[in-house]
Amino acid sequence: MRWWSAANFVSNAGTWMQLTVQNLLVLHITGSAAATGLSMSVQAAPALLVSLLGGAAVDRWPRRLTVAVSQALLGAVAFTTALLVALDRIDMPALLVLAAVTGIIATVDGPACALLGNDLVPVADVPSAIGVGALVHSAGRLAGTALAGVAVGFLGTASAYAANGLSFLFVASVVPFLRPAAGAVEEAAAGPREAPARAAMTVREGVAFFVGRPRLVALAGITGLSSVFGRNYGLTLAVLVTGPLAGNAGAFGTVSTVLAVGGIIGAVLGARLRKPSVRTVGLLAAAGALLQVVAGLSPSLAVLLVLVLPMAVVESVSDTAGTAVLQTDPPPHLRGRVLGVWSSVGTVWSLGGPPLLGLLMEWAGARGALVAGGLLIAGSIGAGLLVRRRGGPVPVPVAARDGDLTGREALGTAA
Repeated sequence: MRWWSAANFVSNAGTWMQLTVQNLLVLHITGSAAATGLSMSVQAAPALLVSLLGGAAVDRWPRRLTVAVSQALLGAVAFTTALLVALDRIDMPALLVLAAVTGIIATVDGPACALLGNDLVPVADVPSAIGVGALVHSAGRLAGTALAGVAVGFLGTASAYAANGLSFLFVASVVPFLRPAAGAVEEAAAGPREAPARAAMTVREGVAFFVGRPRLVALAGITGLSSVFGRNYGLTLAVLVTGPLAGNAGAFGTVSTVLAVGGIIGAVLGARLRKPSVRTVGLLAAAGALLQVVAGLSPSLAVLLVLVLPMAVVESVSDTAGTAVLQTDPPPHLRGRVLGVWSSVGTVWSLGGPPLLGLLMEWAGARGALVAGGLLIAGSIGAGLLVRRRGGPVPVPVAARDGDLTGREALGTAA
């Protein structure tokens, strides 16, 4: 697990190095902000269209081999981009094609990497492993963003893509040496599955499980509301700081740094969760939403800085708890497909959320959007908890597969 975490830190740092310079590269090529948004959408679009198939592939194929191959392919795409940039042969069509290929590979690589980390630890430690993964992601993001400026300044834009390619190869080289700890449930993908089992692993089965699982539907609703109306701080807080609070870009940079620090603290706390539940996710999301309401009413930048730290901490713990529920609730033979469904749903939020929030800000301003969004999130979660309290759990039949654990508390429908 230490080796896997180190590899993921390197990979996340490389990814954020590339993401940091990619927008600048598009602006350099086209001079258009709209083209920058287009390149991001092209890379995200496969998650909406192909994630269901990617999740099914993760359930069918050997996990470690899948991760090693997908990481090597992502490395090849990054090296290709670096070569084209270095030779000054890159143009917008080529960049869009490479972005789309990256997005397609990521539909398999994302769930495979997430589940491989869980396979390395005992079942009771999976929530903690997910928390460690969140911490590694946050730390890698900070390191990659900082290293991007240094690399581009000294070696040029192509160096960021080359560094990302090397980071993927590092992960691929580590994977063959990973061994599950004592007590870990070795996932069935460690060896070839029987042909009948492969034939039965359909995309429809994963969708049916997700839709028929009330706690996963509730988790999707909570996360969707929070994503659209509560976590686009790059937009809402930027307008609040530079508008009503009369700050500058440096002030917003300070707010962003505090948010990042809060995210790391939250990931550390989230790693200590032993039995996360949808109820926990909902309560934390509601708490974060209420803090957002108060932040929207901040009379000064100093007050806002005091509030954004607990906001980030609460949301990071909520994210970690939600990820733990998502990755442990389905039986092992369905987890890849459930993550595929989740990826498709999440892409809808990421593509549709900013325009909706932008319309709300046009109508109510930055303060109004933060206050209204926070009240909407907290009110919806409160109403859902009341409805949940009046009803009872509904059993969801799930066909067992070889290697699945039965009778686990995580398979109950109670939030």
